[in-house]
Amino acid sequence: MASPDRPVRPPRPQHELTVVSTEQVGPHLVRVVLTGDSLADFGAADHTDAYVKLQFTDAEGAPLTRTYTVRSIDRAARRLTIDFVTHGDVGYAGPWAQQAKGGDRIVATGPGSGYASDPQAAWHLLAGDLSALPAIAAALEAMPAQAQGVALLEVESEGDVIPLRSPEGVEVRWLTNPGADAAFLARAVDAVDWREAVQVFAHGERESIKAVRRVLKARGVPREAISISGYWARGRTEDAFQAEKRTPIGQID
Repeated sequence: MASPDRPVRPPRPQHELTVVSTEQVGPHLVRVVLTGDSLADFGAADHTDAYVKLQFTDAEGAPLTRTYTVRSIDRAARRLTIDFVTHGDVGYAGPWAQQAKGGDRIVATGPGSGYASDPQAAWHLLAGDLSALPAIAAALEAMPAQAQGVALLEVESEGDVIPLRSPEGVEVRWLTNPGADAAFLARAVDAVDWREAVQVFAHGERESIKAVRRVLKARGVPREAISISGYWARGRTEDAFQAEKRTPIGQID
């Protein structure tokens, strides 16, 4: 039951989508382009971290959802692009993306969103793993030409590196972490010499992002300048991960 002093959030729009095309853009990344009439009114126009919840069913036919960041949206053409991180036949969404073909159908709800790069920020720091790549790539493309900063992208191998468009003043660094070192990204963040008026976008694996948060706190970055959250947790399904996020031990800060 909703709290009496908290407004009830209206349900997010539902979109009935059809697969237009798929593309293997990296060894662990499949791009799926979807279409649907309702995409003409797709929200989150001012944010670059829009996400949707895709609806699947498990082996017993029970419904489940998986959350994915929107790589790009073309409202005029009614085209929605999502990049799926894949690891063989693990999970539901990744295998679906690998097997998807033109004409396949899927239902999505959303979007949700919350981040947009501040054109007045003196410097931008973006950090994350492959799960954060769509949002980081979209943010880089939306930044003004004069933007300054660095994007730190953690990948398992050099094969995961793909071309990105970014302002000339924003350096893109690909960082190879073949293991499960949860402090890897945080060390890279701490090694950056950023300016005082920095805006931060840091998302990815939960324990990794917790370590990044500790670095940001130690270096005095104000909370209002930070967009940070765990997109997933190593060794957890999304259902278990989302449940843990609602408990203190599962929260980033």
